[in-house]
Amino acid sequence: MERAPRVWLVAVIRNRPMAAAVVAAAIVGVLSAVPTGHSLQPEPEPSGPLVIVGEYDGVIHPIAAEFVDDLLTRAERDHAAAAVLVLRTPGGLLDSTRTLVSRLISSRTPVVVYVSPSGARAASAGFLIMLAADVAVMAPGTHIGAAHPVSSSGESGESTVMAEKATADTAAYARTLAEARGRNATLAAEAVTESRAFTEHEALDAAPPLIDFIAPDLEAVLRQLNGRTVRRFDGTTVTLPSVPGRIERVAPSWRQSVLGAIAHPQVAYLLMTLGMLGLVVELWNPGFVLPGVAGGLCLLLAFFAFQVLPINLTGLLLLVFGLALLGAELMVPSFGVLGIGGILALLVGSLMITREVPEMRVGYGVIVPVVVAVAIVVLGLGRLALRAQRMPSPTGTDGLVGARGEALTTLGPRQPGQMRVHGEIWRAVSDTPVLAGQRLRVVGADGLTLRVQPNETVELPGGSP
Repeated sequence: MERAPRVWLVAVIRNRPMAAAVVAAAIVGVLSAVPTGHSLQPEPEPSGPLVIVGEYDGVIHPIAAEFVDDLLTRAERDHAAAAVLVLRTPGGLLDSTRTLVSRLISSRTPVVVYVSPSGARAASAGFLIMLAADVAVMAPGTHIGAAHPVSSSGESGESTVMAEKATADTAAYARTLAEARGRNATLAAEAVTESRAFTEHEALDAAPPLIDFIAPDLEAVLRQLNGRTVRRFDGTTVTLPSVPGRIERVAPSWRQSVLGAIAHPQVAYLLMTLGMLGLVVELWNPGFVLPGVAGGLCLLLAFFAFQVLPINLTGLLLLVFGLALLGAELMVPSFGVLGIGGILALLVGSLMITREVPEMRVGYGVIVPVVVAVAIVVLGLGRLALRAQRMPSPTGTDGLVGARGEALTTLGPRQPGQMRVHGEIWRAVSDTPVLAGQRLRVVGADGLTLRVQPNETVELPGGSP
């Protein structure tokens, strides 16, 4: 009975080719109906509108403007419904802010600027970026504002004409952005002229408001954006899709991350001090190469950061002067006067270099250890240099005083001879008799003749001492 189906199947295949094809198809259908652990069908890709999200935390400088440009370029290329910039910043350069704002305004994709998470801020330059966004959103516990301009030297200079011009120009810029976005132009100007700051509720409850809404997280932002009509900078309106969409995140490139880290005030301060210290060590010991190369590289990176950061010129000059005094301490025997002066100049300059910008100030937790470490290194090198100056000369006849050698011939008070010391043969005399092969010690030199003493007193042949 068990062989009958097999015989029938063979008979069908031999006699009816068409029937064989039907049976084979049936078998394949039965096998495909059997459940397996893996589906052969590809999973459908997420559908819906695309939202590009990028996050920036740091000072606004050319690297920040480059990252935002990459974010918006990606959104335009992929035809995204919106681009979301999650922003946290203490401020930055006005020129870079204008470049970034111009890119926001010209973007073909609606741009949302979201200050998040709770406790974050968008101060100074960040406030202007918020005003330029198509949609401005804040998380609970955040604040914006305090956009008073600061000069590139780090001095506010309210009493100067140039400072007043800069303030008036920035205030007009803030009003222009606010009016084009339908936001409160009066409060926008006061954030510049009076350094006013606003919490999320103050910004939303203003009439007209400074922001569009408050959201605790990114998911809440996207939910409130669904179906929202956005007014662009040129006056046109765009209605965002009302269905859930895909989210793609854009992170800063490796190059942008490295350059952005270098532009941090504390990192720039460390690079400058390490660079100057490396050059000092190289000048103290020429030919060592490594300190000079590392110091030059650190200084170049620090100069790049100082082009981005608002620094105090007097503080920078004091830092250079202090390190120069510490270097001079290695060359000039000043009994510590130059070293103490260098430490004081280094400390005061470190405190002054970013004192006008509280958000970018170098903290005491960095300044004190750096100054102490630099002082220890430089003064330690100075101590070694002073000790080296007091040591006897290691070359010439003076360097042989105290050395031990061997007599090659007989020596005496009136009988000069030869001896070997440090592998060299020298002419020598001794106040006491010396036999060939006896161990000697050099006690002085008269020109090219060494004065020696034997380790043991001996008698010469004939009985004379």
